[in-house]
Formats: sequence, structure tokens, C-alpha cells
Amino acid sequence: MTVRRRKVHTEFAEAAVRVFGANERLNQILIENLDAAVWKAQPPGKVRTIAAIFTHMHNVRTKWIRLTAPHLGVPPQLNRARCTPRQARAALARSAGLCEMMLAETLGDGEGRVEEFRRDAWARPWPAGPEMLCYMISHEAHHRGQICMLAHQLGFPLPGKVTSALWSWEKLWKE
Repeated sequence: MTVRRRKVHTEFAEAAVRVFGANERLNQILIENLDAAVWKAQPPGKVRTIAAIFTHMHNVRTKWIRLTAPHLGVPPQLNRARCTPRQARAALARSAGLCEMMLAETLGDGEGRVEEFRRDAWARPWPAGPEMLCYMISHEAHHRGQICMLAHQLGFPLPGKVTSALWSWEKLWKE
């Protein structure tokens, strides 16, 4: 691999890590600003609680790590019935760090240990690359949308300042 190509890969990997870090900051902003009463409030119908959604997000990350980059170490999963906001924040921060390491290995100079992305045991593996980052971000953005909607429906809408912050990617990825 030429020096120029290696530099492009390294720059892309660094950008991917920053982008996933910004994605995680959005999760943290949401948890920080949710009313405590809405965390385990049961929405009508067969719908997950907000606590269960955040738990799911972390647990899915642990699956990605276990199936794609087990050499990084797989963090413990969360229990959606007992998870507190504080536990969710800590677990999400830890799994985000491992996902960032996985992305760096995948998208770096091509000499990393991650060669394919396994999003689930039943799904065909994908070649490790930018598609992996897109899938990871899309999954979490979908659930953040659910969380914002549920908070609103349960009578605890997020302040405009918070919802505006969710769209401030350019600020978050530079932090």
C-alpha cells in the first residue's frame, strides 16, 4: 500500500472515530436531559420503555463487538428491567469506546485485525468498511428518534435547546 493511500485510510479512520464519538455524545445528551420519571414509564401498547431502548442500544453494540472484534474484549450487557440512567451512560460510553477502536482497526491502514462486520449471527457478514459505520449510526439514530417521540408522548417533551443540540453534528464531532 502506498504512503498516500495509507494516509487517506488513516484520515478516514480518524474521521469515522470522531463521527461515532459525536453519535455517542448525542446518546449522552439525551440521557442527561430526560426527566427521571420518563426513564421507566411504560408507553401504551407493546412498546419498549426508554430504559429498554438505551439498554438495547448498548447490548447491540456488545453483539457487534463480540461478533466482529472479540479481541477488544466484550463489555457486559445491561438488564433493561433494572438499568438506571447512570448505568446506561457508563455502559454506553464504554461500548462506544470499543466501537471506536473497532472502527479504527477496520478503516485504518488496512492492517487491522477486523476484516468483516458481523451485525448479527443470522446476517451475512459485510466487508469491513464505511458501510459498517453507516449501519451503526443509522441504528442508533433510529432509536434516538423513538426516545424523543416517546418522551413527548409520555408528557415529558425535551426542551428545544436539547432537540436543537441533537442536530449540531458539526459542533459535536469537533469536540
